[in-house]
Formats: sequence, C-alpha cells, structure tokens
Amino acid sequence: MSRFLNVLRSWLVMVSIIAMGNTLQSFRDHTFLYEKLYTGKPNLVNGLQARTFGIWTLLSSVIRCLCAIDIHNKTLYHITLWTFLLALGHFLSELFVYGTAAPTVGVLAPLMVASLSILGMLVGLRYLEAEPVSRQKKRN
Repeated sequence: MSRFLNVLRSWLVMVSIIAMGNTLQSFRDHTFLYEKLYTGKPNLVNGLQARTFGIWTLLSSVIRCLCAIDIHNKTLYHITLWTFLLALGHFLSELFVYGTAAPTVGVLAPLMVASLSILGMLVGLRYLEAEPVSRQKKRN
C-alpha cells in the first residue's frame, strides 16, 4: 500500500475519533452546540437538535473509521468522501445562507477538516486506481 494511503487512513481514524468525542458532547450537553458552532442563532439549538447532530456525527464517524479499515473498498471510499462533502456543505450553508453560525474557531475547524479531507481523498483516488495495476504486475 502506498505511503499516502497509510497517512490518509491515519487521518480518517483521527477524524473519526474526534467525531466520536463530538457525538458524546452533543448527547451530554446541548449547550456545546450553541456555544461553539451555532453562535449566530443560539436560540434555535435545543436538546433534540443536538441529539440529531450527534447521531449524524456518529454515523459519519463510523463510516470514516470503516473506510480507514478497508480503504480499498471503492464504494465505501466514495461514501466517506460524501460525508466530508456533506459536512462542508452543511457548515458553509449555516455560515453563509442561514446565519446560524459565525466564523469562529468552532466553525472554521470543521470547515478546514472537511476541506483537507476532501482534498486528501481526491488525491487518494489516484493512488487507489494505480494500486491494482501494480499488484497485478507483482503476481505475474
């Protein structure tokens, strides 16, 4: 396996672990969301919204972790890429369309993680496509 894919796998595990922490925080205390993320309109954040955000984050975390385990599964790889695209779209829309988020560290951090992850996964696609050819050459 290429070195880049190993780094990408480590990145996915790290992002997955951080997301699990955010999930726990969302279930434990919903003030986390309006103090860190949705500071533009904190009155819209309630316990139900926090738990929904937590489940969405947990699902993304599980998908990313599974992709790190089986990075050669192209369907799972593409689904994982979509988790980052959806997260980026969500936070950008909350920031620029709905005004529920402000450009604070709490919002800029997930935007940067999603952007870097998308970039890394797009680059990783080239390594995934190149690897099966090199594996077949070794067998012959």
